[in-house]
Amino acid sequence: MAAPGGRGAARETAILQAVLELLAESGYDQLTIDAVAARARCSKATIYRRWPDKAALVITAVRQHAGQPAMAVPDTGSLRSDLLAALQAMRSSLSGQDAALILGLLIAMHRDPELADVVRQQVLLAKREVFDAVIARAAARGDARAAASSALLAEISSAVLLSRLLVTGEPLDAAFTQHLVDAVLLPALGRPSPDDNAKELPGCGRRSSSASWAA
Repeated sequence: MAAPGGRGAARETAILQAVLELLAESGYDQLTIDAVAARARCSKATIYRRWPDKAALVITAVRQHAGQPAMAVPDTGSLRSDLLAALQAMRSSLSGQDAALILGLLIAMHRDPELADVVRQQVLLAKREVFDAVIARAAARGDARAAASSALLAEISSAVLLSRLLVTGEPLDAAFTQHLVDAVLLPALGRPSPDDNAKELPGCGRRSSSASWAA
């Protein structure tokens, strides 16, 4: 690998950036060393001196991408507004290169366990860390249990946002992220939705949780 700084490091950065761009554009199977070399404006020999094959090159590129600064979610003072801020950060990230990059890697992940492990542990883990911070702050305020699952929140949020962005094409706007927080994420954390009172039928009090479970 190239030493930090200098022409070698700049060339390596260009190569890895080319890999990420090509993965997002055409997927793992269509990515070739020839295409990477052309995009990075270097020779194939330069690439092969650093990486033995395509899989090793892609793994390095994904690791470098994952090592970029994590999404920052400010402390807004409440669990609900922190969750909204977290979804906004995820939406911004997925609207950029992340969604296309993950889509380009999905099929290859089923065939290459090492690549799958890198994507899960270094790309998707970053999203869990966002919710780790949100839950830790909420627990300190008494708004959530410290043992609440950040992994579940990250999985639900990623799946729903990716579905909207890449599958259904439905709006991925502020109104939708607010609905996702109120209807799904807060209940998943055992917190009431702001709309709960509005859902009560006229003349009927709210049923107890035990009655709801028994119904």
